[in-house]
Amino acid sequence: KLSGESQLIRNRLDLCPGNQPCFINISTHSKWLLFSPDYYVYSEDGAGKVVEVPADMRARDVCQFLVYKSHCLDDNSWSLVEHHPLLGLERCLEDHELVVQVQASMTSDSKFLFRKNYDKYEFFRNPLNFFPEQMVAWCQESNGSIPHSQLLQNFLNSSSCPEVQGFLYLKTSGRKSWKRLSMFLRRSGLYYSTKGSSKEPRHLQLLSDLEDSSVFTVTTGRKLHNAPTDYKFCIKPSKVRSECKELRMLCAEDEQSRTCWMTAFRLLKYGILLDQNYKSPQQRKSPVSHFTTPVRSVSENSLVAMDFSGRTGRVIENPLEAVSAAVEEGQKWRKRGQRMKALGSPSPLQPSSLSSVIHRTQLWFHGRIRREESHKMIMQQGQVDGLFLLRDCQSNPKAFVLTLCHHQKIRHFQIIPCEEEGQMSFSLDDGSTKFTDLIHLVEFYQLNRGVLPCKLKHPCTAVAL
Repeated sequence: KLSGESQLIRNRLDLCPGNQPCFINISTHSKWLLFSPDYYVYSEDGAGKVVEVPADMRARDVCQFLVYKSHCLDDNSWSLVEHHPLLGLERCLEDHELVVQVQASMTSDSKFLFRKNYDKYEFFRNPLNFFPEQMVAWCQESNGSIPHSQLLQNFLNSSSCPEVQGFLYLKTSGRKSWKRLSMFLRRSGLYYSTKGSSKEPRHLQLLSDLEDSSVFTVTTGRKLHNAPTDYKFCIKPSKVRSECKELRMLCAEDEQSRTCWMTAFRLLKYGILLDQNYKSPQQRKSPVSHFTTPVRSVSENSLVAMDFSGRTGRVIENPLEAVSAAVEEGQKWRKRGQRMKALGSPSPLQPSSLSSVIHRTQLWFHGRIRREESHKMIMQQGQVDGLFLLRDCQSNPKAFVLTLCHHQKIRHFQIIPCEEEGQMSFSLDDGSTKFTDLIHLVEFYQLNRGVLPCKLKHPCTAVAL
């Protein structure tokens, strides 16, 4: 019990550098007390929450705590983001990283963000999308005969010598010009060749090691750095806070090669730890182990069409039958709406008006945001197949737009309203398939690809802390 000394302790805590854990001597008790620092964690809407972070608390533990407090669906895709607004850099912390250690290298303007990151472990599920054969030395030497499962195992094995190779643009120190160089990423570090594409040791120059550095995404615009392409990333030494001259600004020629470089950097640096994080998502430490995470809805991967017309429910596996069931359900909604309209509904919202606004309660709907903002949100939450959001159409106030990611490219599909017999419906394929509201539309394309390049799988959400 500290009683009246609480304010004294708080004043002493304000003097601790960098909000690090501080030992404070209290003469009346003659004991040393350890206090955990309080950190602000921000959501994408700018709201913040104070989180007390003990010295042994990992990034995953903080995410689990925020998931519980914010009543989010726990699907192992939440991440704690290290954000440096002045440098224009950010990266997702690995689940095993200690938050206090990361904070020690951050400046006063830096902050932590709580955000979805669907591609955190996507390379374990779809390695072909992350490692092109022309960039991996093994695939070239073996003519592609090495399976990608073995390729990942070699990255995780500390005794093997994997290598990623290709061309990158390097920003020269103190200048705005960029130089295209042949580079090689090995377990010992990132090298560039001083003579063409030569791998001879006398022609290789170490650009950055992996042990004391981290790879960041560059959030500032292309024009600010005079970059040759939009696919920038940065290697930042862990001990460097704000010295721009120590940053290694790099630029890839396309999104796939940038993803390959950044993923290989993570694999070579952390190795088997990433595999353990991926395989054991339910391991939690004591700060949140006694909580039972509330389940708000089923996982996106377990959505199926069901038929409850008989005594027992059954799964509808035939896509054509699922379409017919959706149409039949829509007709029931229309008849119910006409019957309630004739009898008079006590609800202030008629079914027709309800279907036109009910989508605004969904996490995947983001209202009147611009195309550029939708691009930014998709890129921040991981460019994996099936990541999507819905928004209002800027050119047509009655229409909507589905923004979808497929093969690391972002595409937009217009959803047009259709009126038939005084009832409004929505269609993504010029009226061939109609839905009574946008929720039914999204649920259908989560089960069936239809005219889309892939099914809707991951909703792009922005949680409010």
